[in-house]
Amino acid sequence: MLKIRLARAWKRNLPFFRVVLTDHTKPAKSWYKEILGFYNPISKEFKIKDVEKVKKYISTWTQFSPRVEKLMKDNNIAL
Repeated sequence: MLKIRLARAWKRNLPFFRVVLTDHTKPAKSWYKEILGFYNPISKEFKIKDVEKVKKYISTWTQFSPRVEKLMKDNNIAL
């Protein structure tokens, strides 16, 4: 099963996350299939590059992680 979840990037003291599509059994850091967006927790910026592509993945049995689902709802990105 595929999941849309966060993968940590950048430096130790400067958090930054990518929103990635990955298999649920693989680690999100290195085995992702596609980068769908990003999240910066310092500036609270959350951006999905292509919402239509995310809608396509959700229609084909892909699930959100709980954190990504909360960020989508908080930023009013409707699917």
